[in-house]
Amino acid sequence: MSVVADLHLHYVQACQNLSQPENPFIARVLQDADKNDEISTKGITLKLAGNNHLVPVPRVTDDDLAVLVSVLGQAAFVTGLDLAYNLLTDAGAKTMATFLQENSTLQYLNLMFNDIGTSGAELIAGALHSNQSLVHLRMTGNRIGNEGGMFFASMLKINSTLKKLDLGDCDVGLWCLIATAIALTQNKSLRAINLNRPLLSTQQEETTVHIARMLRSNSSLVELHLGKHEMKTFGVERLCDALYGNSTLRYLDLSCNNIICDGAKFLGELLRKNQTLEILDLDANRIEDVGVIYLSEALATRNRTLKALSIVSNNITGRGLVALAQAMHSNITLSHIYIRGNKLDRSTCAAFSELIAVERLQPDCTDVAPYKVDGEILLAELSHGLAKHRYWSPRCAAVAPGAANASLEIVPVSEY
Repeated sequence: MSVVADLHLHYVQACQNLSQPENPFIARVLQDADKNDEISTKGITLKLAGNNHLVPVPRVTDDDLAVLVSVLGQAAFVTGLDLAYNLLTDAGAKTMATFLQENSTLQYLNLMFNDIGTSGAELIAGALHSNQSLVHLRMTGNRIGNEGGMFFASMLKINSTLKKLDLGDCDVGLWCLIATAIALTQNKSLRAINLNRPLLSTQQEETTVHIARMLRSNSSLVELHLGKHEMKTFGVERLCDALYGNSTLRYLDLSCNNIICDGAKFLGELLRKNQTLEILDLDANRIEDVGVIYLSEALATRNRTLKALSIVSNNITGRGLVALAQAMHSNITLSHIYIRGNKLDRSTCAAFSELIAVERLQPDCTDVAPYKVDGEILLAELSHGLAKHRYWSPRCAAVAPGAANASLEIVPVSEY
């Protein structure tokens, strides 16, 4: 791996040549990178996110990006670029698209929550038709719309390098989701995709039908996020039918949908037979006691594959939560369980305190912690969860790497 010394010096010179004022945030990050001993062996990710700083920083603009990529053009050791929560627009997307077409070393690019629109999405997706290095792209939170999402769907028919694509909260619509599902019946390289919170104008769940059809034939997808799809029992049944024959999907995110106990019954039946699924996220649905009992029965008697289950905020009482705790005693595979936001009564507190006391459930693998008040055991709610720090990365060294996103620690998709 070729190494160009002193990124900061090159940046200062580039600012002078382009008559662009220095961005002190970029300058400081490049100075820190110059001191990184792993440059020549592992490569580095430049962390230029604008949101995870105790002291506000001048966020990266389109003009700043133009200077930065002129420096990185010869820096083959920069393999990752985090530009989340900045001020990039379609003009910045054009700069980045040109860089992706010319650069052959960048593997990770995070553009989440900028101001990139449809035309910017077209440029970046177009660049990925020929780019053969990028492994992970995050476009989360950019309002690329349905048309912008269609460009990425078309890209997936051509690109064979990308392993992880994040299009959550991008205002994509019905036709983008259908086109993406069709593309993934052909694509053999993508291992993870986030399609959370599309803008759907229909209640007919056509998108779920197409995604289910894709899962019947796709043999590469490991991680699938379908949060906020307004999915109901019909959609869950279609997905479960498809997953009986799927042997690759390990992480299914169905959070923030309209799933009730009937949908949980289909998931319970799936867990009895599926030998692949390792993470199931049902946060913010309404499966209630009956639904979690269906899941608990499958976990207690048949399933020995699932490692993590999240049922946060599902209107579950002690009856259902105690059944789940009892299932953990007979199921030694299930290691991560998240239950906050439900009705944690005395029976729940006792059952989960016992799991933690006998070390069947590790404190870092759940979102509750027992404590005593006047001799009575209660459960404090913690911020742990499958999506912990999904939208930002902690800079504090005291935070364990696995805590940055519990789900990806359980089921790694790629290095990024």
